[in-house]
Amino acid sequence: MGPPTLADDRLFEKICLEGFQSGLSWITILRKRENFRAAFANFDIDAVAEYTEADVERLLQDAGIIRHRGKIEATINNAARALEMIEECGSVRNYIWEWRPTEREPDLKEPSLLVPNQTKTSAALSKDLKKRGWKFFGPTTAYAFMQAMGLVNDHVEGCEWHEICAAEQAKIT
Repeated sequence: MGPPTLADDRLFEKICLEGFQSGLSWITILRKRENFRAAFANFDIDAVAEYTEADVERLLQDAGIIRHRGKIEATINNAARALEMIEECGSVRNYIWEWRPTEREPDLKEPSLLVPNQTKTSAALSKDLKKRGWKFFGPTTAYAFMQAMGLVNDHVEGCEWHEICAAEQAKIT
């Protein structure tokens, strides 16, 4: 679990990188992260929403990123959808943090290697974003995003990190 993240540009960046990671190893994305930031205007939502077909063609030639037309076009589409979300909800943060589960999914009181790759909440988040026109953000991607952005705490009770993460989450509620 990552620390709670509230900045719209960071949340948008993570959504985009999760989409690019789909079907690939995370280390591939991490090694290219700075290239992605350069290619997508540091994930400035307003700037990316203005990208054109010429930008898509330019990005398809950029060996520093994943050159997948569908994922590139999804990132540009999702920027436009993020602007709609900001108009409706005030910020990406306001929308995303409404999806923070009120209970653990599943209940991880016992140590286990069976941490799920998706939950009811991540499936509902993915479904709602899809309804809003977002692309490349399925239930598994949504759950990984929720973990990384601090919406869920998958550390088992008794683990020192469970308490640290719970305290970080409590600071923002």
